[in-house]
Formats: sequence, C-alpha cells, structure tokens
Amino acid sequence: MHKPLFLATLLFAPPAVAVVPQLQAPAEVREVLGSYLEIGDVADVPAQEVFERRMQREVASLLATEGYFSPRVVLRPHDDKLLLVVDPGPRSLIGSVHIEIVGDLDPEWQRSLLRTWKLPTGRPFRQTDWDEAKQALLAELLAVDYAAARLLDSRAEVDPEARRVELTVVAASGPRYRFGELQISGLKRYSEELVGRFNSSVKPGEPYREDRLLALQAALQSTPYFSSVSVTLEREGNASAPSGDAWVSAPVHVRLRERAPYQLSLGAGYSTNTGARVEAAYRSSDLFGRAWELHTGVRIEQLRQTAYTDVFLPPDEEQRRDGVGTAVEHSDIENLGIRRFAVGATRLQRYGSVEQRLGINWQEEQQSPQGAPSTTARALTAQLGWSWRHARDPLDPAEGISLQFQLGGGSKSLLSDRDFVRTYLRYSQGIPLGASAALLFRGELGVTFASSVQGIPQDFLFRAGGSNSVRGYAYQSLGVKQGEAIVGGRYLATISGEYTHWINPTWGAAVFVDAGNAVDNRQAIDLAVGYGVGARWRSPAGPLGIDLAYGQREGKLRLDFSLAIPF
Repeated sequence: MHKPLFLATLLFAPPAVAVVPQLQAPAEVREVLGSYLEIGDVADVPAQEVFERRMQREVASLLATEGYFSPRVVLRPHDDKLLLVVDPGPRSLIGSVHIEIVGDLDPEWQRSLLRTWKLPTGRPFRQTDWDEAKQALLAELLAVDYAAARLLDSRAEVDPEARRVELTVVAASGPRYRFGELQISGLKRYSEELVGRFNSSVKPGEPYREDRLLALQAALQSTPYFSSVSVTLEREGNASAPSGDAWVSAPVHVRLRERAPYQLSLGAGYSTNTGARVEAAYRSSDLFGRAWELHTGVRIEQLRQTAYTDVFLPPDEEQRRDGVGTAVEHSDIENLGIRRFAVGATRLQRYGSVEQRLGINWQEEQQSPQGAPSTTARALTAQLGWSWRHARDPLDPAEGISLQFQLGGGSKSLLSDRDFVRTYLRYSQGIPLGASAALLFRGELGVTFASSVQGIPQDFLFRAGGSNSVRGYAYQSLGVKQGEAIVGGRYLATISGEYTHWINPTWGAAVFVDAGNAVDNRQAIDLAVGYGVGARWRSPAGPLGIDLAYGQREGKLRLDFSLAIPF
C-alpha cells in the first residue's frame, strides 16, 4: 500500500515561497521535504514550468535519501496558489547484503563483524544509515590490529519495481600492526622521560589498539604540562616487518605543545554555606626546573579563611604520584571558632577507575566554642581512601554512580591526644528517566571509634547541614551542642532523593527531600528532614542549582546556592 499523499501549498508572494506540510504525510517525508521547501525562493523563476521541473528533480533526489525511489511530483494551480502534490510511492527495503573483507583476518572475528553489521536485510533503506553502517565496519577494523584498513568499494543497487536495494561492501584489512618506538616532538622545557611516566598503555612490540593511543593522549592532556596533545601511529614511510613476520611495526608519534609553566588566577564568589569569598591562586608546573607542580593560594570567606601550599611530583614508573603540603585555617561556623595548622604527605595511585589515596598528616587545632572552654587537639594520623566513579559525563551528576570510602586514625602512642579510628562512606547515583528527567540519590555514613570526642580534631568528627548535605538547615548546624556552639559528633547519617525535569537543554526544575544528622550517641540519632524545590542550570562547569528548602525541625525556609566568578 502506498503512503498517504504529501501536500504542500506554495504561496506566490515574491520573493519567498511559504510551505504548509499536511500532517497526514509520512514523518520522514515531512522532515526531508519540509525543511527544504520552507526556504525555497521563486523570485527569479521565469515560468511555472521551470519551477515544476526543478521541484520534480529536487524532491525526487531528496526522497531517494529516505528510500523512496519512485515518487510522483505534480504542481497544480489552485486559486492564486500552487499546490504541490507528492506521492512518495513505496519505500524500498534492504534485499541483500554482501560484505567482503580482503586480508588475513581471524575467521571468527570476521564472522563477528558480519553479525554486527548495522543495516541488515529487511530494514528500510536510508542514505544516512547506509553511510553510518560502512563507517562502523571500517571503525571496527581500524580499532584493533588493522591500522591501515580502508574501503575498496561500496555500492547500493536499487530496483524500484521490486522495492529492493542490494548492498555491496568490499574492505581491505591491510597488514596487522604492532606499536613501535615513541617519537616525541614539541618538547622544549620538559624531558622525554616525563612523557614516558604518563605512558601506561602504549608499549613497543604490543599489538596496535586504537583505544590505547587515545588513553595515552588523554593521560598527557590531563597533566598541567601540555596545552595540546596528538598521538598517532605513523604508518606512511615508517612501517617495517621482519622477514617472515605477518605483523608490521610502526612508530607512535606524540606531538606536544607545552603549556605556560605558571598561572595566576583571581576569583570571587558566594555560597550559602560560607558566605562571600575572594581568592587568589598561583600554579607552577616546573618548580625548580624539575617538573614539580606547585599549588599555593589564599581563600578568604566570611566564615572561613585558608592559606595553603602543595607540591606534587610527577608519577613514578608504577603511576604513583607523591605530594606534600601545608595549610593554615581559621573558621567560625555555628559559634565554633577553629584555628588549625596542618602539614602532610600523600600518595595517589589509580587502578583502572579506582583512585587510591594514602596519606600521613599532623595537625594542631585550637577549638573555641562560644559559651564553653577552649581546648587544643593534636593528632598524627594515617589515612587511606578509595574513590570510584562510573559515568559517561563526569560533569553531570544525573548519570552514573560514585562511591567514596575513607579510613583513618591516630594513636596516643604516636603524637596524638587520643586513640581513634574514623570511617566514612559516601554514595551517589544518578538514574536518567528518558531525555528530559533524572533521579539523583545520595547518602553518607560515618563513624569515629573513640571513647570520647575530646582531643580529636574536628576534621575527624562529623557535622551536617548545608547545600551539599541536608538542605533547609544552615551549614554544619546539625551536630552536638556544646555551650552556644555546634561541634562534631562521632556518628553521621544523611540521605537524599531528588527529581529533576529539564524544561529545555539548559534549564530544569527539581524537587527534593533530604534527611540526616550528626550525633555523639548512636542511640539518640534523630534525622532532621528538609524538602523543597529548585532550579537547575547546565553551565559549562556542570549543573548549578538554586534551592528553596524548608527545614522541618526548625520550621524555616532557606535558600541554598553557590556561585563562583573567575577573574
């Protein structure tokens, strides 16, 4: 059975032609013709016959891209208008597919390539699908071993009467490739040894894999040393194969452009957690000419002021990265004044998608709760943490899952004022609900094992509340009452659920419910509940939110948001 007729009205109102597609036309016909005809122009058409021939020719060509190869196109007078009548005719289907791959391929892999062909028999023919299927086949060959694969021939033979399209693809795999030596260009300040420290994927003599080239490129691009990176297999004029070997070895060319070795940045912002802030930071990626990375800066917030200096070394042969740092901080949050000095060392290592952090830290902290005596806590701590995240877009929390676990503690026999062990687990997961909606769940559990909180720095205890915790309550306002202040407790539990609907690609609306608390006695835990609505904006740095939350325990509304502006 033929598809319904496609009707369009052409209004002669020079210089433009207006087109009104009728809704009963097939969707693909309306799309391909409507988008074209709406921009038609007949101001310079000398006669209706010329215009009609043009329409017949160009409409037929457009419909052929959707598999309609025998359309009828007629232009009829109607009052002071012209009526364009298009009968697309029957749509052609894929009748047969013949794929030939010339070369030395493993038979099982070749059968796998044929099974995954994206345009099988019985499917409607579309030019876009045909192009994508050919490129997908070639991409499969190029990704593993066969870096020189190419298409030799491709044909789509149409039989309009039989409504069949016969597809033929001939590809040549070419020889198998192995990685050769790295050829590095573009270095002025740094050594080739530094590049090699970030290379855990491309090893000379191993079979060529496209994803390994991309992994090396991504690893170098993520460093502070290079502004642009290109990693390619140099096949032309460089390939060589030992006698009797079916494999060909080709060098890997790494083209680099070095980044300026220093950067000074200034910024200002506001957060409902800690108030207005200004900050200045300096970064050097070639400290002492040894490719050491220096980060130092000052951040002044209404409720907290911090100065810090960190130095990170390049990774070693096992991809471990060491760093040392120091920080001085003063804060006054929920009537708890803290003066803290800390110095420490860390070792960072990745195992696939898991990041492991080892650290040792010494800090001295003076705690001054309003309405209670001041105390000093000192601790030498060992810390161990793991972070795992699986997401296609790291900047989009609405998709993917992440887990974070921390373990640390100190001992009175090793320069600490109290024996304690701190454990912390954070979980978040985004679940897409179609293209325009998503659910986001997150939760925290924390326990500090100790006989008392006295002598333990606040970093190793817990408080809750604020924009990233329990909304509807002030930042770190959920904790243990001490005088007029809120101090940290040994137990933490928070949970949150949020639904976001995206009104357009940029703006969305959300509803949420949060609950949580931090206490010093797990039998007395009583979760504070907050709920509300918010707006979401997909900024270049990731989604930003403004939330209006109601704290059920306090019976108050609070606005939660944060905004940062770099200078």
